[in-house]
Amino acid sequence: MDLSAAVWRKSSFSGGNGGQCVEVATNLPGAVAVRDSRNPDGPKLLLTPTGWQSFIGGVKTGTFDRLA
Repeated sequence: MDLSAAVWRKSSFSGGNGGQCVEVATNLPGAVAVRDSRNPDGPKLLLTPTGWQSFIGGVKTGTFDRLA
């Protein structure tokens, strides 16, 4: 998929300290793109809008939290 028209936005939870941040582009037809903000020319992850919503739901419920 051509991502040249992607409008990338960084999470409002991301600080300006160069930490672990992702950017998301939701303006693409039928896809949501995710990339590492520290490596914008690196690989991108493409999800369907439904897949993105499922992922976000899992993040909010702690599905992906590490066990201590």
